[in-house]
Amino acid sequence: MQRYYFDYAAGTPVDPIVEKAMRPYWAEKSGNPGSLHFFGQEASAGVFNARDTIAKALGCNYKEVIFTGSATEANNLAVRGVVRSFRLKFPGIKPKIIVSTIEHESVLETARDLERDGVEVVYLPVDKNGLVDLKKLKDALDERTILVSVMYVNNEVGSIQPIKMISDMVKNFRGSNNYPLFHTDAVQAFNYLNCNVNDLGVDLLTLSSQKIYGPKGCGLLYIRSQKLNVKSQMLGRNFISPIITGGSAQEYGLRAGTENVPAIVGFGKAIELVSNSRELENKRLRKLQEYFLAQMKKIAPKAKLNGPENLKNRIPNNLNFYFPSRENESGTAQDLLIKLDLAGFAVSPGAACTARTCQPSHVLKAMGYSDERATSSLRFTFGRPIFKSDIDKLLNEIKKF
Repeated sequence: MQRYYFDYAAGTPVDPIVEKAMRPYWAEKSGNPGSLHFFGQEASAGVFNARDTIAKALGCNYKEVIFTGSATEANNLAVRGVVRSFRLKFPGIKPKIIVSTIEHESVLETARDLERDGVEVVYLPVDKNGLVDLKKLKDALDERTILVSVMYVNNEVGSIQPIKMISDMVKNFRGSNNYPLFHTDAVQAFNYLNCNVNDLGVDLLTLSSQKIYGPKGCGLLYIRSQKLNVKSQMLGRNFISPIITGGSAQEYGLRAGTENVPAIVGFGKAIELVSNSRELENKRLRKLQEYFLAQMKKIAPKAKLNGPENLKNRIPNNLNFYFPSRENESGTAQDLLIKLDLAGFAVSPGAACTARTCQPSHVLKAMGYSDERATSSLRFTFGRPIFKSDIDKLLNEIKKF
């Protein structure tokens, strides 16, 4: 059976060019990048070149790029690291952080854990389009706020947040003070949107290799150096503390552990490929998105789009539909998902981290939808290997349902 993958928000295949760039670092150049001999320096050069490539794509200094084992770890380093650093400096002050209600679980669960540990957390509401309430954000900012974290693009409905407006709001409130810092999870954004950190005005930004046709097991956290003690070898100790400790020379003292050299090299190559093809790929995917939406309105008129109806407000590879339950026993969205899978089409009920559960989507719930709608919706996301002929085959299977 031929299979068709429509779940690119969950993960992407490794691009063959990326795989080729990684290959020498599995065996031929397998030294530890912390070693001083030739083999170690060969591996270290691979890490440096990837870091430099990524820094240029983000518009930052290479020392501002910290590699991690995943985007989840990078989000934890951003949120926990800022809180930990603040508490070490100001043990008598209760810190406060602000996050949106539609963040990835790696931010939300971290915030809830910190809340149990005495941190005040404000959860920003969103509207029906999945956009944060900027007035609520402005009202929530106060002298104890040390961090605001709002994702650039939502992983379930593809809504694009006004990151520059949010960063300006945070900076204007901060003035000449050190806090609050502003973090954005840009995991779903890099394929499609400008992620130049100077244009966005962010202090911290998270990316994932596996979402941009790179290998799994590698993420990064960008940390703006203007907020950090860059004169010290221990980059970032003033405003962010490590959550994994060990070798103080690794990742400028912010993330201990031997670097995953092949994955980092692949990450750098994936960043380079996306940067060079983003504009053309966006146009191609937007046409496919518009076509799929138009056809869905014809073949499944009762299905309702979740998230922004104005496609300019969502990334071009994402469509999320609510399929109302029917009277017969095989009329639910979950039934459709199973039937599509049996026919060779992979789609998703939402975030891959929670897709194996039957809990309502926290994103759709936060957008004001009912439990029934939040459990009866499917996400369709496209990628490089998807063409109109593939979408026609998918539509034909949906039509049978």
